[in-house]
Amino acid sequence: MRVTRESLLRIAKETAQERAFNDPDIIAVYLTGSLLNVDPMLGGTADIDLVFVQKSENLKPREFVKLTPDFHLDISRRAKSEFKSPRELRSDPWLGYEMYDPQLLYEREKFFDFVQASLRAGFEFEQPPLMLQRCRKMLAHGRGIWFDLNDVEEVTPRVIKKYMKSLFHAVNAVAELSGPPMYDRRLLLEFPARAEAANKHEMTATAFELAGAGNVTPEKLNLWLADWKSAYKLASEKPSVDIRVHPARANYYEKAIKTMLEGQTPLSALWPLFQTWTSCAEVLDGDHFQFWENAARELGFLGEGFQQRVEGLDHFIDDIEVALDEIASANGLETSAGL
Repeated sequence: MRVTRESLLRIAKETAQERAFNDPDIIAVYLTGSLLNVDPMLGGTADIDLVFVQKSENLKPREFVKLTPDFHLDISRRAKSEFKSPRELRSDPWLGYEMYDPQLLYEREKFFDFVQASLRAGFEFEQPPLMLQRCRKMLAHGRGIWFDLNDVEEVTPRVIKKYMKSLFHAVNAVAELSGPPMYDRRLLLEFPARAEAANKHEMTATAFELAGAGNVTPEKLNLWLADWKSAYKLASEKPSVDIRVHPARANYYEKAIKTMLEGQTPLSALWPLFQTWTSCAEVLDGDHFQFWENAARELGFLGEGFQQRVEGLDHFIDDIEVALDEIASANGLETSAGL
């Protein structure tokens, strides 16, 4: 079966209309994510990111629906109340960009144009004042998670996930200097260009090092793939696993990882591989847990290495804060010291 961006867009529209027809609580559906790009495929796989805006505050959890082994729906839900202050969305590092330029697929009530017009008012969205607000909020989230890493008695998969989440937000605080935030699968793949666009190319090496890339080779990642795949298959069948470790997403990750390993920045595959593997390790034991633990130790996330990683992340967040202050000063804006 030949799948193109156009056929995926058609599926997105049909899904939006069908779901809205059967659920009167849905007032709008819009498309976001990689399908908005000219080439959304990575490793011949892609997801369709749909956001349902609903009247109800009692929302269903995130939903994944398999279309083929290589394509799936990724459905998120937002309450209409989240959009009640459209101008405030301009400083939201996630929802601001999500609403800035999505593709509207369905609308029962007139709300989309009003929200988007308020968001784009005065062409201020991409100017330094609002850009810095979004970056600082993203960085503050990363710093808040980092604080939780300082009194850890035992380094578990859950603790390492917290570390990675903190690093994820720090990296995105840099990325938002030049555009929307990045997501897990392409995080390290896209970060070099985003750091370069923000004139912070030196931060690329630091981000890769904090992710453990300095301790591993592409050949080692290839060797880990079989253990990762077994862990993913087993964990995705357990109800308590992170919702992102879903059977419909197995090829979405595996084929992307293999493609990155064969590309110009093969170590960018480390993030989706180890991030999902760590989520799997939360619900596994025996040999499957041991294989993950060996990899975590080799990457420097266990023993004394973890504290060094936490200290390195502290310095990275500090460096990003300094960079944001430099941009603020250059534009006559308040620095973090005055906030």
